[in-house]
Amino acid sequence: MKYIRLNITTKGQTEFRFVKDVLYSHLQTFGVFCDVRSVLTSKEYKKRGGMTTYEKAKKDIQQWMKKENSADRRFTTMFDYYALPNDFPGYSDAQKKTSPYDKVKCIEEAFAKDMNDSRFIPYIQLHEFEALLYSNLDTLLLEYEDKSKEIKYLKKTLSQSPYNGNPELINDKKGTAPSHRIIAQIPEYQKVSSASLLNLISIDTVREKCLHFSEWLYRLEGISAT
Repeated sequence: MKYIRLNITTKGQTEFRFVKDVLYSHLQTFGVFCDVRSVLTSKEYKKRGGMTTYEKAKKDIQQWMKKENSADRRFTTMFDYYALPNDFPGYSDAQKKTSPYDKVKCIEEAFAKDMNDSRFIPYIQLHEFEALLYSNLDTLLLEYEDKSKEIKYLKKTLSQSPYNGNPELINDKKGTAPSHRIIAQIPEYQKVSSASLLNLISIDTVREKCLHFSEWLYRLEGISAT
């Protein structure tokens, strides 16, 4: 097995912690070693996290590519579709699609074409990080022990049509993002600390419930074999 260094650019600190706490050790078993940083949003103040425009994200990723230009490097992203800047490649075309999966596929294909580097693997999370937590909401009980009733309600909304138990489809309209739903029931919910909770949900459970995430993960697992 050859070894590959995978550089991951995340939108914010929640995704950053997820890579550090969960993906890092998982991908090591496949000969893939991760480095991660949040996207640069202010060069002047060296601020990372959040994303205001696509161009800023693109320049940040390209600078990383230029600095680490060897063939054994790969690059990917973990940006969520929710509140994605509308200057993203393929964004306008994606709005014409009805299926969320078709929307992110349209953007990812345009993203890869615009980056124009064979080492780059685009990934747009449907719809945001908390969709992964929805694969096993009972895990929230470990952090919020007195919220069993509220978590039961969250599970009920997921099981109802039109979601059909699919966490990646939970954000059906503005204001219903997974994090908004959780905060509505658990106001003290903290996004960044929740990333570590995914350590307690098996990767198999997450990928069974979150198909687009699963496709991305399979691709990452296989890069050391190509």
